[in-house]
Amino acid sequence: MKIQALKLFHFPGSRSARVRWALLETYGDEFELATMKLLEGEQYAADFLEMNPNHAVPVLQITWDDGSVQNMLESTAMVEWLADAFPDKQLAPASGLSPQRADYLQMLQLGGNWMDSMLWQLRMHRDLLSESDSDQRTIDRAMEKIKTEVEPQLLSRLSAFEHICGDQFSAADIVIGHNVNWARAYGMCQDDTFKDYASRLAARPAFRQAFDDVVRK
Repeated sequence: MKIQALKLFHFPGSRSARVRWALLETYGDEFELATMKLLEGEQYAADFLEMNPNHAVPVLQITWDDGSVQNMLESTAMVEWLADAFPDKQLAPASGLSPQRADYLQMLQLGGNWMDSMLWQLRMHRDLLSESDSDQRTIDRAMEKIKTEVEPQLLSRLSAFEHICGDQFSAADIVIGHNVNWARAYGMCQDDTFKDYASRLAARPAFRQAFDDVVRK
C-alpha cells in the first residue's frame, strides 16, 4: 500500500514535535499540520476523542491509497515506523538480527518509555497539577533517577560518539534528543557534552522547522 495523505495533530514543543521532526526527515513537508488548542481543551472535543480516547497529541492520521484511514497514537511508534518506511533516509539499521539494530531499538525505547515517563511526571507535578495535587516527592524522585541512572548512560555514549547510537544520526536521536532538551529545560543534562549534542541536532534543518513554533523566552 501507498500513503495518499498524512495529517499530524500537534502542539508546539510537545511529543508531537518529535513526530513532526521525523516526518520532515523522512516524508518531507507534504503533510498537513493541525495545531491543537490544548490549553483551551480542544483535545476533549467529541470528534477528537473518536480518534484518540487518550485526549492527547500526537495523532498521526494516515490515509492509504485505498481510501482507508488509520490513526497512530504513540509518538515513539510513529518515529520508528517512519524510519523503517523510508530506508533510503538511513535513520535506522535494517530490521533483522544485528547488534546495531538491537542497540538502536534499545535506545529508542529507553527514550520513548523510561526517560519519557520520568519527564512526564516532572511536567505533571511541576507545571500542570494544582499545588494541592502535586507531589514534591514525585518531582524529587524523577529528577534523581534521571540524574543518576539515565544521564550517565547517555553521557557515556555521547562522550564517545557524535550521536546516541554512533557517529551517524538516527531516529533514536529524534526521541533522545527531544528528551535531552526537555530535561535541560528542567536543569538536568547540563554537561557540555549534552550542550554540544543539542547544538548538533539543532543545526539540522528538519529540527529547526519542527520546533519553529515554540515560543522562546
